[in-house]
Amino acid sequence: MPDKPLQPNLTHPLAERSLLQRIRARQGRKSFAGLALGIGDDCALLQQKPSEQIVVTTDLSIQGRHFELEWHPPEVVGHRTLARGLSDVAAMGARPLAAFLSLGLPPELTRPTGRKPSWLDRFLDGFFALAEAHNTPLAGGDLAQAPIATADVVLIGAVPHDSALLRSGARVGNLLYVTGMLGGAAVGLEKLRALATTKRRSNPSLSAGVRQQLAPHFAPQPRLAQGLWLQRRNIATAAIDLSDGLSTDLAHLCEESGVAAEIEAARLPLAAGATLDQALHGGEDYELLFTAPANVRLPRRIAGIAITPIGRMIPRRRGQALISLRTGSGMKSLKPRGWEHFT
Repeated sequence: MPDKPLQPNLTHPLAERSLLQRIRARQGRKSFAGLALGIGDDCALLQQKPSEQIVVTTDLSIQGRHFELEWHPPEVVGHRTLARGLSDVAAMGARPLAAFLSLGLPPELTRPTGRKPSWLDRFLDGFFALAEAHNTPLAGGDLAQAPIATADVVLIGAVPHDSALLRSGARVGNLLYVTGMLGGAAVGLEKLRALATTKRRSNPSLSAGVRQQLAPHFAPQPRLAQGLWLQRRNIATAAIDLSDGLSTDLAHLCEESGVAAEIEAARLPLAAGATLDQALHGGEDYELLFTAPANVRLPRRIAGIAITPIGRMIPRRRGQALISLRTGSGMKSLKPRGWEHFT
């Protein structure tokens, strides 16, 4: 089947071109360093410097998997869609240059309801608020009618040549650090599920206090300033963002670096109300996990966000655990139990 109707009604206010014009108007005509040509042509043009490398990442957000229409306000979905990609850029120690957004939507999500804005317009409210906060222009994308809401974001960033923070640079003896607090997103998701169940209706009304509890899940903040700080000072030897959970993402870092890790349960910075299990396996905190030489002194906070040492990197030995967790009862193997698709 063709991707588009053979004779689309381009004058209809909800046709693809009209929707594109609405999105383009939201972006405005502001200029951005690194973006030579944005929305409106077959391709965007990015201005690349010989002394820089371009970083590219992509993330999918799918209704029923990453968000629920009945649980998550559209502004939250828009924020989280962009935050996922910006967090990957932060983990590389890069600065964002531009975003590309492709949306597959049921037609009803593009239509206003009376005087209320459409789901799409509210989604864009959340998306553009975070984009403006991090000076990240929307440079293009695609639109398609789809049976469920799907958003695919591509982030383009830049980092000085050969200075990107990689997963593969951790060395034996390095200390292991984390930004911010852990487990808050898992607490928020559990609270949201409980609200939906006890209210016995969709889209439960949320008080200011409840929204504060949900904030780590609803509005995760990509740690771009912290990633840039580490990269510019050549301090971190390896880094990854905590999207799938500490246990799973640390395993990725260990595997890429060829080392193992020991972490201290008592040192983990638990978010309000979070359990140790949620901090280790909950996911979607979008904090940075990074390593640095033991002789490097790090500040307690970077750009206002706490930095906590939680362990160290050790030799990887056959038959021994990739990650070990020290608790009050001793050392035990820590298996990755964070998020993983198709399991």
